[in-house]
Amino acid sequence: MEELAIFGGKPVREKKIFYGRQCIEQDDVDAVVATLTGDLITCGPKVQAAEKLLCEVTGAKYAVLVSNGTAALHLAAMAAGFGPGDEVIVSSITFAASANCIRYCGATPVFADIEDDTYNIDPESIKRLITPRTKGIVAVDFTGQAVKLDEIRKICKDHGLLLIEDAAHAIGTKYKGQPVGSIADMTCFSFHPVKTVTCGEGGAITTNNERLYRHLMRLRTHGITRNQSEMAHPTDALWYNEQVELGFNYRLTDFQAALLISQLGKLSRFSQKRKEIAAKYDAAFSQMPELQVQREIPESDTTRHLYILRLNLDKLNCDRRQFFDALYAENTCPQVHYLPVYWHSYYEKLGYEKGICMNAEAFYMSSMSIPLYPTLTDEETDDVIRAVKKIVAYYRK
Repeated sequence: MEELAIFGGKPVREKKIFYGRQCIEQDDVDAVVATLTGDLITCGPKVQAAEKLLCEVTGAKYAVLVSNGTAALHLAAMAAGFGPGDEVIVSSITFAASANCIRYCGATPVFADIEDDTYNIDPESIKRLITPRTKGIVAVDFTGQAVKLDEIRKICKDHGLLLIEDAAHAIGTKYKGQPVGSIADMTCFSFHPVKTVTCGEGGAITTNNERLYRHLMRLRTHGITRNQSEMAHPTDALWYNEQVELGFNYRLTDFQAALLISQLGKLSRFSQKRKEIAAKYDAAFSQMPELQVQREIPESDTTRHLYILRLNLDKLNCDRRQFFDALYAENTCPQVHYLPVYWHSYYEKLGYEKGICMNAEAFYMSSMSIPLYPTLTDEETDDVIRAVKKIVAYYRK
């Protein structure tokens, strides 16, 4: 049996591969430089152009670009009207921002469990958690796979709830042939460097509701408007603008928007490459009883942001930490997505206890993300597979 690198053996690779990275090409650089040397570098035409392009990509009527994905969630929660006394149901396996946006508004996050095979929020868990105080749902397209939107939208319709789709992972994904971004009441995106397309930081909210759109536009810019119909003291003076509510400075710069426009032009190529790598991993790992691959629902044509490797620990003589460390030593560097949100000490202090979402907790204890990004070469992909198989063979019962 081949000795593991963590015990002194030769690693599969000499150079480390990390779980995700951006793909910036020369035309991306040129787009940013051209904007930086232009007349406007913020609040200019590139932001509007990027918003128009996002509408074309997602099929939504309106798009609002903001400074990051967390800002998008925050403004969506505010526009939804979440506030003190309200409960909002959210997935338990997600980045903390999905729940924090509810807290920013003074409302209470209620954590739903995930499905054991798709790792997305479980509609049956949602149903069990609805109370008279429930105001909305924040459903997370975890790894890029769309949640069961038909079922969740029906729940929302039956109970008068507003649906925010956290699609930070899911730009390029389609649900029943319809792009994510045009289905929920509001959909939030992130353009962080490890996402499918990036502008450094950056985020967006898409919606088909004009009232929500106009509210989001105000909230993005300090709650200030130039629209006379929204003012308490309207005037046609060209210099006049008026703060009508408390908002934020969540604007995106023009040079970031220029980068996003360039990146969105590559979305189809990036998406296809991610699908090819995920399919190669599935073929390599799906027949191994020591591993579980994520099930994809037929309704979701998924642009995969993350590839989750889940361990069947009853078939291995190791725990997740030992497997993770061994894989890292082979220079295939995984990550874990995510700690159940209510396990964070901040939420513990609010009174949340372990044991409320058993599927989510079992998932966390047995999963890790392995490298997946468009510039991952065939050789690197093969090395990732070799490293995983090497460790499974060593620890197999």
